[in-house]
Amino acid sequence: MNYLSAIVPPLVMAVFFIGLVVTIIKNQGGANKAKEDAAVDAAFARAEAAERQQRTAE
Repeated sequence: MNYLSAIVPPLVMAVFFIGLVVTIIKNQGGANKAKEDAAVDAAFARAEAAERQQRTAE
């Protein structure tokens, strides 16, 4: 019985971890991909604009 109580927590964690990975993989792309790509592009654009503004200020 000790073996069973020792193996259950790692098995439960493994099942939840596999579920998390599957959920992340399934949510990549699809309908949200365009929204996520737009958010990343906007962040890059802000960073480039700030860098250009800093260069011109010097």
